[in-house]
Amino acid sequence: MSVLVYTESEQGKFKKVAFEVASYAKAVADQLGTTVTAVAVNAGDASELGAYGVDKVLTINNSDLDKFNANAYAAALEQAAKQEGSKVVVLSSSADSKYLAPLVAVSLEAGYASNVVETPSNTAPFTVKRTAFTNKAFNLTSIDTDVKVVGVSKNAFGLVETSGNATSEDFSPSIPTSGVTVQSVDKATDKVTIADAEIVVSGGRGLKGPENWGMVEELAEVLGAATACSKPVSDLGWRPHSEHVGQTGKPVASNLYIAIGISGAIQHLAGINSSKVKVVINTDPEAPFFKAADYGVVGDAFEVVPTLIEKLKAFKAQNA
Repeated sequence: MSVLVYTESEQGKFKKVAFEVASYAKAVADQLGTTVTAVAVNAGDASELGAYGVDKVLTINNSDLDKFNANAYAAALEQAAKQEGSKVVVLSSSADSKYLAPLVAVSLEAGYASNVVETPSNTAPFTVKRTAFTNKAFNLTSIDTDVKVVGVSKNAFGLVETSGNATSEDFSPSIPTSGVTVQSVDKATDKVTIADAEIVVSGGRGLKGPENWGMVEELAEVLGAATACSKPVSDLGWRPHSEHVGQTGKPVASNLYIAIGISGAIQHLAGINSSKVKVVINTDPEAPFFKAADYGVVGDAFEVVPTLIEKLKAFKAQNA
């Protein structure tokens, strides 16, 4: 009857989001008076999960799962849930898990609530709070099915360490053959990714051209941040589409989002509204982004950003 949690990893290392969903699963398990079982696929030291409340780890070592395949991963989670008798399955709201969760829900005949931001306010009926209308509102969703699938919003719950230890058990589910195969995956290895970043520095058409992106990258380097851009910028070819954030690009739920020269179209705001603190730098005081911002700077980015970089470097040097 344990709570089952899917803990994402990459190149043998658990992602930060794996520890967040484990923390969430532990909180739910405490409410239900049960334990937490994690599923880890081709990951490294499974004992790391014990520090975030996991009691048992089902470790899958299968080279066929080196590249993410939603159908294959869903089959593995279905079999794990049935083996453990799990009535609650917890995943993140990452791009992979958003493909995965509906398949798991269908296979388990379960109700699915995505973008969940809090632990259940009630367990009978099982009721969770989730974002709605592109993060402009919240709703309370009750899941009445026997099995429940929960997708936790990034940075909504945070990391909660415990003093527990996780045992490890080999798990070899039957993996179905699929007509979908991954030929190759190209990833940037020399910088912070948007998905894992605590801080994101994003630029728009106000930067006037790709030749001016150096200050965005320099600011990101000083802050240990990921770089991103608005849709028009990627459409113009100034930046790769992998950096496009917004409703039609990658969603961002960082602790700090800095928008430079971005007016704030509704599609862009919908994709970054989950970020906790939003800072806007723009010459136009009427830019829509200022209405959504926590902090706004009305000024020329070509003057403001270099000054900001200089001040941040001086601050870091003094506090090294």
